[in-house]
Amino acid sequence: MSVKDDHIALTGYDRRSEIEMQARAQAVLDTLLTRRSIRDFSDEPVPRDLIETCIRAAGTAPSGANHQPWHFVAISNSETKRQIRMAAEAEEAEFYGGRASEEWLDALAPLGTDASKPFLETAPWLIAVFAQRRGGETPGQDKKNYYVTESVGLATGMLITALHSAGLGTLTHTPAPMGFLTEICGRPKSEKPFVLMVVGYPAIDCTIPKHALIKKDLPEITTFME
Repeated sequence: MSVKDDHIALTGYDRRSEIEMQARAQAVLDTLLTRRSIRDFSDEPVPRDLIETCIRAAGTAPSGANHQPWHFVAISNSETKRQIRMAAEAEEAEFYGGRASEEWLDALAPLGTDASKPFLETAPWLIAVFAQRRGGETPGQDKKNYYVTESVGLATGMLITALHSAGLGTLTHTPAPMGFLTEICGRPKSEKPFVLMVVGYPAIDCTIPKHALIKKDLPEITTFME
């Protein structure tokens, strides 16, 4: 059997006019221009089915050999969130207390962050994203996964986009090290915690640092070779 015999016709890519394409691209840009990392969350509940839909969207990300080397643990249980906060704050206390370089701390200074992470309990959902070293294209396989970091990074970006598009606030939290998530979430040691996503509605009095509004312009991030 040839490779082509195992293929099917591509669907879902209707050709649009350039005007419509630009309008759709601009709509995505306009939506993402309003995205901000927040640390002031409301404790208002967020429906589980909304979180499920956003995770499904993340799961459509491209991946090495289509192995989809990610696992999402969505946490709303208050006791589990408390355990995660305690473990994260212990790591953060060491980070701010001497583990981080002065240059790193200077870079974080405009954000006003410290070792206290109350949002880990206040926000209605935490989504721990794990990277899988082994797996495969179907459940139960035990194959080597490829381009794991790149694949999980793409899925995480799509998760952030889906959550923001749905109207939720997010924070990508990365205490280092994050090994405690493996134990608390009951994941195998073959998986590595990639990021802890904090999800919910922004608090009424939510603020963001002015520093967060600074985004590099197109000429600063792009080179066109035409």
